[in-house]
Amino acid sequence: MPTILDLHSHSEASEDSRAPVEAYLNWIKLRRQHLPLDGIVLTEHRQWNPDSDYRALEDKYQIMVLKAAEVETDYGHMLVFGVNDDIASRFDFANVYLPAQELIDEVARMGGIVVPCHPGRPNVGLFEHYQRKPALDNVIAVERLNGGSRKGENERSAELIAKFGYKATGGSDSHLVSLIGLCATRFEADVKTIEDLVRELKTGNYEPVDFRPKRPQVRRAEPVEESEHRG
Repeated sequence: MPTILDLHSHSEASEDSRAPVEAYLNWIKLRRQHLPLDGIVLTEHRQWNPDSDYRALEDKYQIMVLKAAEVETDYGHMLVFGVNDDIASRFDFANVYLPAQELIDEVARMGGIVVPCHPGRPNVGLFEHYQRKPALDNVIAVERLNGGSRKGENERSAELIAKFGYKATGGSDSHLVSLIGLCATRFEADVKTIEDLVRELKTGNYEPVDFRPKRPQVRRAEPVEESEHRG
């Protein structure tokens, strides 16, 4: 059975978010018709808390809550899925200058996967770093749709994916309750655990999905003599 997950969200555990996890789940439950999410992944900034437990909330709202982390590297921000004791001991997530290639390789060796997020964003995205540094090895996927991106940023992410053949994910990057689930990832497989998620991210059997409200397009009449090839 396919599974739809928001792979990138921040609760009040992140310093720049004020969104309680329960408020996220309640928002999704009340809007299931427009937000058909099976779960969210909490990717708190520069931290990993193995003791946080959301099982009671999962039971109450029937929405899955998985945990990952967003870290900062010399190639921009990246999501780390499948964090375990070995990974948490090997890397100091509070370090904002983590070596990206080492992180990607070592996390994979220890059973996880690293996905660069909002790669089209200035300063903290992969696209800009690739303009002046060699491309990273062993990148499987990057975030194609980010709900918090500005105009042009998701397009740069798409350009990066097309050039390097990366797989594409989606996440809201929500810091506010009302933004949860606006972008997500649809997996072909049934994902129930973080181990399932890591496995499926490595397979590539998924696609980003966009639940952002569509703006009505205004069609303008064009003079018949105008060329259809405009610069």
